[in-house]
Amino acid sequence: MPTTVKVAAGDATDFATPALVVNLFEGVTQPGGATGAVDRALDGAISSLIADGEIKGKLGELTLVHTLGRIPSARVIVAGLGKAGDFDTGSVRRVSGDVARFLRRKGVIEYATIAHGAGIGGLDTGASAQAIAEGTLLGLYKFDTYRSNGSRDAEGEAGNGIDAVTIVERDAVNIDALASGATIGTTLAESTMLARDLVNHPANVMTPTRMAETARQVAEAVGLDLDVMDSDRMAQHGMGAFLGVAQGSEEPPKLIVLTYRGDPDNPDNNLGLVGKGITFDTGGISLKPAANMEAMKGDMAGGASVIAAMRAIGTLKPKINVTGLIAATENMPGGRAQRPGDVVTAMNGKTIEVINTDAEGRLVLADAMCYARSLGITRMVDVATLTGAMVVTLGKACTGMMGNSSELAKQVSKAGDGSGERFWELPMLEDYRDLIRSDVADMKNSGGRQAGSITAAMLLREFAEDADWVHLDIAGTSTASSAKGHLVKGATGVPTRTLAQLAMNLANGG
Repeated sequence: MPTTVKVAAGDATDFATPALVVNLFEGVTQPGGATGAVDRALDGAISSLIADGEIKGKLGELTLVHTLGRIPSARVIVAGLGKAGDFDTGSVRRVSGDVARFLRRKGVIEYATIAHGAGIGGLDTGASAQAIAEGTLLGLYKFDTYRSNGSRDAEGEAGNGIDAVTIVERDAVNIDALASGATIGTTLAESTMLARDLVNHPANVMTPTRMAETARQVAEAVGLDLDVMDSDRMAQHGMGAFLGVAQGSEEPPKLIVLTYRGDPDNPDNNLGLVGKGITFDTGGISLKPAANMEAMKGDMAGGASVIAAMRAIGTLKPKINVTGLIAATENMPGGRAQRPGDVVTAMNGKTIEVINTDAEGRLVLADAMCYARSLGITRMVDVATLTGAMVVTLGKACTGMMGNSSELAKQVSKAGDGSGERFWELPMLEDYRDLIRSDVADMKNSGGRQAGSITAAMLLREFAEDADWVHLDIAGTSTASSAKGHLVKGATGVPTRTLAQLAMNLANGG
């Protein structure tokens, strides 16, 4: 049963629950607000632990206090919020995810929490509730589809986890804002978990056809239009770059197009989201090493995040028209696979020499971006696990960002600030264009090791044409190696929440 996040009016000291979560900033010696009220009801137990040095308030610190019947809650968890000057919604997500897993390990199936930061922390009450919902639901995420009934996961946990979390608020004037924030947070978290599921499925299940079926389910659930283009239609549109990648696989490719019409009377008020959907990447003829190749089932994480973002957008209904395009295919070394040295022609007539068949993502994105332009898209963000070079450059701390529009890049960064997903812009200097010049075609698909992430983006720029365009390389951030806060080991769902937030921000003028 999925976890529900709800809001209730009441005094935290009088709320009956198996566990109550309060908080403390680092360096505070005498707790105030709801934490102070709980401390007084517990005869100063929290203050005593602070004085003894057991509770310091550092971010990530969790202290369990048994109430022994002094208040209706059986347990109190004091969650450290870190330094007040560093506190933001990211801190709330971190705390909420850590707390949820901590209590799940204790066997607690429901608990209550105060709204972290909504008082002296200075956060908007709705933003606090949204972050609590996101952090809790994403932090509890498990992918156990392929485990036998009753088997434990990699952390030794079994069972359904937390059934319900209640945000307890004493001031009735804040209830509506908290409830609205919790609803938005739940929508964004559930959509992100869809992206995680898509990435975590094995490639023998999550084929291009299965991605298209998932898109159909999303479209029906939230009222989107769906068009799924097969290889014959792609050929009619001249998508030679996309089809060149697909021709080595027995799995039929799909160009999936999801359309949300939030402002139908103003077609120029639009946003295009383009996702790389390579459901398994062997590298093609330029075969990858065998070690860790199983991770290449996740080479469709960009496409997964676009499907998931469209689900969130269709649910939240911002006043903007959004089109999601997912270029889904396998990259396999079959007998018909394209070869190094082949030349393919994209939909806009530009030719590309294939230097390395493992540089395939930019080829399928090129045609998807061309098609987006043919639909009248004037603002476009593409998302892809595009280059290993990005992992070397930025690791897993933030997503690489490049593009032709500083304004759109700023808007993506602003949306990322709200979602807690971080982006770092790399330069798109003309010097890098020389690295993808071809002797036989308009360009080549690989510039070699030098500035690999940037040269990949330089190729994509050729297909953005005059649209405002930003490229997000999520090769590092699409997965996490361990659990921390709202992240768990495996797929992250990045940047689903940022894409949805971008659409909402643009709908509201920025």
